[in-house]
Amino acid sequence: MVEIYDTTLRDGAQREGISLTVEEKLRIATLLDELGVQYIEGGWPGALPKDTEFFARAEKELDLENATLVAFGSTRRAGEAAAEDPQLQALLDANTEVICVVGKAWDYHVTEALQTTLDEALAMAADTISFLRSEGKRVFFDAEHFFDGYRHNPEFALAVVRTAGGAGAERVILCDTNGGGLPDSIAGAVAAVRRALPEADLGIHAHNDSGCAVANTLAAVDEGVVQVQGCINGYGERTGNADLCTVLPDLVLKRGIEAIPKERLTRLTTISHLIADLVNITLDAHHPYVGTSAFAHKAGLHTSAIARRTDAYEHINPSEVGNTARMVVSEMAGRSTVLGKAREQGLDLDDETAAAILATVKDLEAQGYQIEAADGTFELLVRRASGWEQPFFELESFRVFTERRLDGEVTAEATIKVHVKGERVVATSEGDGPVNALDRALRQALATAYPEVMHLRLTDYRVRVLDPSAGTAAVTRVLLEMSDGRRAWGTIGVHENIIEASWEAVADGVVVGLLRLT
Repeated sequence: MVEIYDTTLRDGAQREGISLTVEEKLRIATLLDELGVQYIEGGWPGALPKDTEFFARAEKELDLENATLVAFGSTRRAGEAAAEDPQLQALLDANTEVICVVGKAWDYHVTEALQTTLDEALAMAADTISFLRSEGKRVFFDAEHFFDGYRHNPEFALAVVRTAGGAGAERVILCDTNGGGLPDSIAGAVAAVRRALPEADLGIHAHNDSGCAVANTLAAVDEGVVQVQGCINGYGERTGNADLCTVLPDLVLKRGIEAIPKERLTRLTTISHLIADLVNITLDAHHPYVGTSAFAHKAGLHTSAIARRTDAYEHINPSEVGNTARMVVSEMAGRSTVLGKAREQGLDLDDETAAAILATVKDLEAQGYQIEAADGTFELLVRRASGWEQPFFELESFRVFTERRLDGEVTAEATIKVHVKGERVVATSEGDGPVNALDRALRQALATAYPEVMHLRLTDYRVRVLDPSAGTAAVTRVLLEMSDGRRAWGTIGVHENIIEASWEAVADGVVVGLLRLT
């Protein structure tokens, strides 16, 4: 058994670009509890007003079924009594069962950053832990900069661990705070601690500055640590912390270690994406295990094999982490890829039609289309190859203009004329830009006949100039993503005129949305 200690709400929130509201922290805590982690570090009460408010509200609003909430803080100040330290009182006021305190384990930091003695640093750790224990709290101790400290002064680093354990710390977590460790050095240091202090219950807290946070975490587990700390999606300061979305399946599926219940691992992909939405950072599609491309197959050789044996090019069953396999259609694809992708979308094709679609895909990609990035466009391509014509609207014309006013404000307006269910509809709408205005005008024109269209929203818009040397006459590729709030799909347009390319992508995006909503 290895405990999972999530620090997304504290260490993860230190990533550049993340600023969580209290409501968002409460929501993330609920998701982490649903995932099945044992501990959730909620923040640093007393140091940050927002974190103080979080713990006050969590006591009333959170009903955790699996996880224990942890308040984080530091050891007492040098030269002061623990009982008189206002920061420690703020930790007590958070009313959590467990408190995690951090103390220096590198002599360089003690003498240069804290500007105190090594003996005083040991006393700071011992006094703080003893005081919190006397107040009825369970205490974890983060030995900050442990691995750097062990490399430079192993006697002092080991003394910190020994002191923390002797004062009553339930877990002593060895921290690679600068993130520069490699698996062999991490494993060697953990093994040395276990030999010197076999009674200590150790944990690992790894940062990813050397790109090895997950590997270092697994190396520490191999050496017997009982607690793993990390963040969802690898969030954290600088290059991040150990990524629990990789660590968890590595432990549960690869090592057979009961870190969280295996059945809860099937929620991992959904929770990863929900938290990514809450922190407003798009998750890398190629993220291990949980990325949308983690089980995507593009090369014809791969997709042909996958069609026969799903495990031919997949190291696990994607469903074990709540993800799905998918075929990527491109000029590299074979006929089996087209057939497999069509089956994903519930469409049946014969071999002749599949071959014709493949030829069309290769021709379109030669023109600048990128079909693999536009699953919605491919779905429409398959349908049209079977003789289908979209029934929702017929375009008569559209007009878009942008106006810069005297006060410096820039507005865009689009007017669109379409035929919908036998009626001619004219709609005009303003937007933040010409594409936004065009999207709004189209949905406004369709709203009476298809009210579901108002549930659609354009969530991503990307432009690439395919031949920069052609200047303003260059062909432009527009890729956009549209969503109905539950699912998302991509469409693409290519044209010398960026508005026409955008219209092609927007129109196809709306058609796919109506197919899924009506």
